[in-house]
Amino acid sequence: MSKYWRFLVIIQLIVVLIVGLAGSPLAEGTALKIESLSSILLEPESGEVLFQNNADLKLPPASVTKLMVMLLVLEAVDKGQIKLTDTVTASPEACKMGGSQIWLEPGEQMTVTELLKAVCIVSANDASYALGEHLAGSEENFIALMNKRAAELGLKDTHYVNTTGLEPSLGETGNITSARDMACLAREVINHPTVFRWSGIWIDSLRGGKSFLRNTNNLVRFYQGCDGLKTGFTNQAGFCLVATAKRQGVRLVAVVMKAPNTQTRSRDVSKLFNYGFAQYKAYPIYRGGENLGKVTVFRGRQNYVQAIVPQELTAVLKRDFKGEIVRSVKLSPLVKAPVLKGAKIGEVLLSAGGKACGRVDLIADCTVPKASFFELCSQIFHHIIKVGVY
Repeated sequence: MSKYWRFLVIIQLIVVLIVGLAGSPLAEGTALKIESLSSILLEPESGEVLFQNNADLKLPPASVTKLMVMLLVLEAVDKGQIKLTDTVTASPEACKMGGSQIWLEPGEQMTVTELLKAVCIVSANDASYALGEHLAGSEENFIALMNKRAAELGLKDTHYVNTTGLEPSLGETGNITSARDMACLAREVINHPTVFRWSGIWIDSLRGGKSFLRNTNNLVRFYQGCDGLKTGFTNQAGFCLVATAKRQGVRLVAVVMKAPNTQTRSRDVSKLFNYGFAQYKAYPIYRGGENLGKVTVFRGRQNYVQAIVPQELTAVLKRDFKGEIVRSVKLSPLVKAPVLKGAKIGEVLLSAGGKACGRVDLIADCTVPKASFFELCSQIFHHIIKVGVY
């Protein structure tokens, strides 16, 4: 072979190698230059980890601790145990918290909504403490709830000793967690969309405009689609951030821990998000408002309600996905009147390749009041006539 042809073959091999590397997925932990000590990127629908580096390293979480506070409060609201409109009275203990705070005064009253806003936007330690007391009666009781919920969620590297993430006294042990655990916790928190009422706000206020609030997560202003979730900083923990962003139907969760400064923290999360959004795509499955069947109503003024998809449902998958998306519609066999419009009466689960890739609750299309005795008698009579039994 002549030198000319040999040169041509070498050039072609180089081109093939370059193209092949450009089209292949980035190697986990190597191709992305993340400066934070520990990091992870998660697609929350499937739970697939797209990138990780030292994700199981046990580290202090600082105010990222408050993700668990947020979760427990939101779960209590959804269960009807407390209301967002409940009034919380600040105790002297809550007002002694240092660090980031809204300067609660002993006896000052705020609603659960206002305190959650303070926790989500400015990471207020006094607000977090007050919420814990309101929900569980004391900080000690609330810490027990935090650890119990962590165990239920399988957060094996996580243990809490306070509600704030503040550094412990000399010789004592503080809160501990890992980036992987915090990604799993964030995945649970975003199942309660109420949190986005506050976590994605850049600037707000309390006390009728007298108390200024600016989000400690700069990405909610500077990164398109970022709408949460929680920052943290102490000297021991460094700069931490659990963030989530949504673009074109795809939501991602990114965690970085022990970054050297706020700029690095934001830059690392932005890199993770950019990488994830380049890989994933939302495939439309159902439009909002579609009817997927009917559910029988027991002792209602009408015999059934329609099961409606409340909003667009998409399957979040890799951009090069070529397989089949499996749809599983599960309807309640029977619901008891009264049924409220918008009540959950089923769900749709999406999967591909054996992995979950999307879900949504199905809701009742209308309200069905409970039938009176005479209405029930009339329904029974008409049923007898219809089936031809005399």
